[in-house]
Amino acid sequence: MLGLEHSAAWFVVGYDYLYYHMFKKLLLPALLLFCASLSVSAQQTDTLSITLENVKYAYPVKYFPIHTEGQDIKMAYMDIAPVQNANGRTVVLFHGKNFAGYYWTSVIKALTSRGFRVIVPDQIGFGKSSKPFIHYSFHELARWNKALLDTLGIQKANILGHSMGGMLATRFALMYPQTTEKLLLENPIGLEDYRTFVPYVNTEEQYKTELKATAESIKKYYQTSYFTVWKPEYDELVKIASGVTFSTDYPRWARVSAMTYTMIYEQPVVYEFQNIKVPTILFIGKEDKTIVGKGLLSPQEQALHGQYKILGKQIAAKIPNAKLIEFEGSGHIPHLEVSTEFNVALLGGL
Repeated sequence: MLGLEHSAAWFVVGYDYLYYHMFKKLLLPALLLFCASLSVSAQQTDTLSITLENVKYAYPVKYFPIHTEGQDIKMAYMDIAPVQNANGRTVVLFHGKNFAGYYWTSVIKALTSRGFRVIVPDQIGFGKSSKPFIHYSFHELARWNKALLDTLGIQKANILGHSMGGMLATRFALMYPQTTEKLLLENPIGLEDYRTFVPYVNTEEQYKTELKATAESIKKYYQTSYFTVWKPEYDELVKIASGVTFSTDYPRWARVSAMTYTMIYEQPVVYEFQNIKVPTILFIGKEDKTIVGKGLLSPQEQALHGQYKILGKQIAAKIPNAKLIEFEGSGHIPHLEVSTEFNVALLGGL
């Protein structure tokens, strides 16, 4: 009996040894492959197309056809009717460089509830609009937005621009003062001539920088540049901005982003504020420290620029009869960070 027990024990040990090696050679790789596929699947869930087809906007999106430089492209836009008591007036919202129409929802609701029609374009090269390789120009963007308003039968509108959209709104008002009822600038960039203190990088060099973007680097930039206190709802902005980096078309997105960086750098509006001929209001989050090309500057150089608590006052003094409204405890995007205060001020200004 002892001999049988001893033989049985060795059989069990041998069987376990054999099973272990079978698991290591056959089953373990399969299990690792399965886990990897789950990881890729999770990543793909966060992947966004470079025209944001899988990002749902709060209102229906339409498209305005444009032909330029031998290409047929389209500009996405929302046209939202007033909810009640239509007042016959229109507000057009121009988004910033790292955003699109999706971040204007609270402003749209505030305006439409007070009787305004609201037009929200995604500029060419941004959001749901085409991403063509063309010469990007604030003049051209302004002309396309004017053509959109003409097509919609809008002869006069209030133009609200945030960040890069503030530069575009300024150019629009300079080109089409007869169409601009009021110019409304929310923490616009371009209050300084970046060419005078930010080292020059060409479009190709900027393209290589854009290709390195990750969710982590985007969130860090938003935290340090846009907001005074990070809130969980801001993660959705990062999710959209970083989602496109997983797209197979991301190199196109990155190159267009580099092209529009060059547009901002090379086409200042700061020398023309005194030429504005329409009523103007600046809405300034005083804690904003945004600088285009900030990463190219030393901390000491960064401290000398992008000080919106100073820049807002300087630019308001240059624009004839401009009004300045400042927000304490707000950075680059008051309409998100202090939305109630911003909407109250906006409606009061209109």
